[in-house]
Amino acid sequence: MKGKSLAWVLSAALAGTALSGTAQAEEKFVTIGTGGQTGVYYVAGQSICRFLNRGSAEHGIKCNAPASGGGVANVNGIRSGEFNFGIMQSDHQYKAMEGVAPFEKEGKMDDIRAVFSLQSEVFTVLARRSANIKGLDDLKGKRVNIGNPGSGQRDTLEEIMKVKGWDKSVFSLAAELKPAEQASALGDNNIDAMTYFVGHPNGAIQEATTTTDAVLVPVTGAEIDKLLAEKTYYTKADIPGGLYKGNDQPTPSIGGKAVLSTSAKADPEVVYQLVKSVFDNLERFKRLHPAFAELQAEDMIRVGLTAPLHEGAERYYREKGWL
Repeated sequence: MKGKSLAWVLSAALAGTALSGTAQAEEKFVTIGTGGQTGVYYVAGQSICRFLNRGSAEHGIKCNAPASGGGVANVNGIRSGEFNFGIMQSDHQYKAMEGVAPFEKEGKMDDIRAVFSLQSEVFTVLARRSANIKGLDDLKGKRVNIGNPGSGQRDTLEEIMKVKGWDKSVFSLAAELKPAEQASALGDNNIDAMTYFVGHPNGAIQEATTTTDAVLVPVTGAEIDKLLAEKTYYTKADIPGGLYKGNDQPTPSIGGKAVLSTSAKADPEVVYQLVKSVFDNLERFKRLHPAFAELQAEDMIRVGLTAPLHEGAERYYREKGWL
């Protein structure tokens, strides 16, 4: 009886070892490209990983979301395989798919896929009050942070500059600071204005308006109306009044959606588990940043998705009866 029991124990132990080895072999690591650490993309990526990692004992997926150069860099990271997922402006999802600027050199990205959309984003211009910048035309001759190469703010500003017939020479300084560097540069009087394509409220804007007498600048005019007519991925948008010190009235601008994208090559089960982890905890997710507070599932699976849905995401949405 003892021998039989011992054999059973050994057999069970061996089976357990085999199962453990299988689980380890099946462990998957995924990386989400985000943005600068002061931005909403970074919080979004970290939050998605937080919920996905909670279930790693069951599905074997481990997630990390490092800071990155921003939306354009995230597209290129998905293309190269550096990232499995990336957060970007909805227009960059479209531009990547079509192979238009800033992706004309790489060509069409036929396999880019949408997962879900996130917060609304607004193109934001913040200026030192002493610089007397009341509209876009007042940026001429000023020291302006146009954003780091690879960022969404840089690409959107370049589109605005194009419709206005500008190049970088219209500014006395065209700085290429990362988002995390902008607020201190404004406060130290190293630049007159900073630009950002971001969800609100935003930490960098709060820092800048707390430490500096700064004003939000309207992004309006005939050229902006022309841009909106030509580029349907942009919409009119307002930055609500009262979010930032000294800016009590709404500020009109243009905006879009932040979207989580991936490649058609991404494992459908991994995409399914990621989507499930977020939507099964959506109320918790919405509390992780004020910009997420108004998220609604029915909008996240449709609004701002300028590429086809990934099959793993579609599977979850169909199971829920949303498609």
